[in-house]
Amino acid sequence: MLVYGDVECIETVRDKQKAIEAHLARVNALPPGSERHAALVAAFIGTSELVQALIDADFQTRGFDTLSAAHVSGLECLSLLAHSIVRSWQSGFSQATPPENFEDKLLSFDSGLTIRTKQAEGYAFYALYPESYVEAAVRSGLGSQTLVIGIRSIGAGLAALVAAALGTRVALTVRPVGHPFRRKVRVDPEVTTLLTRDPAASFAVVDEGPGLSGSSFGAVADWLEAAGVSRERIHFFPSHTGPLGPQASSAHRERWDGAARFVIALDELLRDGERNHLRRWVESIVGPLEEDLQDISGGTWRTLRYRDRAQWPAANVQQERRKFLARTGEATWLVKFSGLGESGLMKQAQAERLYEAGLTSEVAGLCHGFLVERWHEHACSLDRHPIARGQLVERVGAYLGFRARHFPALPHQGASLTELRDMAVHNAEQALGEEARAALNCLLHNADILSGTENRIFTDNRMQISEWLLVDGRLIKTDALDHCLAHDLVGCQDITWDIAGAAVELGLSDQETRKLCSVVQEESARPVSVALLSYMLPCYLAFQLGAHTMAADALAGNEEEYRLRIAAKRYGALLQNYIAHPGLLGFDEEQDKVPAS
Repeated sequence: MLVYGDVECIETVRDKQKAIEAHLARVNALPPGSERHAALVAAFIGTSELVQALIDADFQTRGFDTLSAAHVSGLECLSLLAHSIVRSWQSGFSQATPPENFEDKLLSFDSGLTIRTKQAEGYAFYALYPESYVEAAVRSGLGSQTLVIGIRSIGAGLAALVAAALGTRVALTVRPVGHPFRRKVRVDPEVTTLLTRDPAASFAVVDEGPGLSGSSFGAVADWLEAAGVSRERIHFFPSHTGPLGPQASSAHRERWDGAARFVIALDELLRDGERNHLRRWVESIVGPLEEDLQDISGGTWRTLRYRDRAQWPAANVQQERRKFLARTGEATWLVKFSGLGESGLMKQAQAERLYEAGLTSEVAGLCHGFLVERWHEHACSLDRHPIARGQLVERVGAYLGFRARHFPALPHQGASLTELRDMAVHNAEQALGEEARAALNCLLHNADILSGTENRIFTDNRMQISEWLLVDGRLIKTDALDHCLAHDLVGCQDITWDIAGAAVELGLSDQETRKLCSVVQEESARPVSVALLSYMLPCYLAFQLGAHTMAADALAGNEEEYRLRIAAKRYGALLQNYIAHPGLLGFDEEQDKVPAS
């Protein structure tokens, strides 16, 4: 199934420099504390993305990694901020001032260059905190003679933090290439000889993951061993304590299982011991808590919304954001990871605008990656308490129209119509067979004609019925910030993507869907293209079919697998129905025939 994407952003070095300078201005304007530290981390993440892009451009030109001027200069710049983060963290946030020469180093890069940057997934999606690598390095016992190797993308910045904590520098960063499950590294032979000449030197290999195969970690270790580095001298700094994924080679798995690995998990970093950083950060926003934070991650939140487990909606529990409940004497708050750096700040701004418009929950603030929003303890979700159909369409239309009017995106932020079509026909063939693939390919023949007619916005991309709550008789949207910026290929789309989602997830009839289009058009002051909606509908169904099928495969044998299979079956049946009746925009009759998720 096709579900995931690897999104690149094309921008100039000057664009990136300006964004980093803005974060530095916040650092200088804020008093000592966690908020100033968070601004410093935001500057560090932006610098990491810039340096990664510059070194990757050098790699593309040469065809291999080497200690070129761009490579060395980029790592020196990154190292300056890494040392500042180490000082800030270890001083309890009292010392967060960037070094005076950092800005000179930052501005030394050619501002006119166009670069390709990649968002660091761990910082944006998976609650990977750079400070955890600082703690892991300190506790590793490795010395200042350790040679630190970072795996790009995110590993460049993480390696700088490990090196700063160890009192050394990053020796090299590498870009593994090739098949995702069989990565290789290409390094200048002279650099290889230089780095491996000391027979007693230890190596620290730094990255997030490992994922399905761990082949990036494996590729670096293969390179070092081939150069004569003994296995016991190679130490890994991953982001979790688990084994390699199911696609790992037996040789890599054997090495990994016996290797020295250093990890500090999120709970140990932010919730352990007397420091309990996260609780203190939340209390600085909402006041004293009556009890410790309650973890409701991994689908556990459903125990609070549903009395019967049989009513639980399907959830991809492996990819849910970390989330907690915080209870004060007056209210209960949802504390959810929304992203470090620019990602979290943007979502905070969107959340505040949606709340001010009366469309979502109250926002209390952002604390170093975690957004704090009101949790409505006794509210009913729409799947347990239906409302009048006309009221539903009007309210959903008002919400989508507001997004379409106020949250514009850039043209590159999201999959093209051609990419959506390729995903849809592939998933249809995988799940429903060649006949469905051929029929869908014919239905989606007009990608070239429709391309350019989209008005890309920060879409919701999560219109499931369980995500709507009735609060004091008013319908509000939850989970409204993360999904167009998630780790998949969809991204920001035209509002018709969300209209398609509403038609599917809320069981709208053809007439109701067309009425929804009218409401969105009036609220947004922009036309809604029925032709584009007809294109988006099967793409939406095929994406959800693929996403739920892959999630079920990953959770085979788990209780959640059954719910995900039922949901995938529903999306598959609706896709077949649409292929048979492509003129209809609604699904209400079919909803009654297929088990709901």
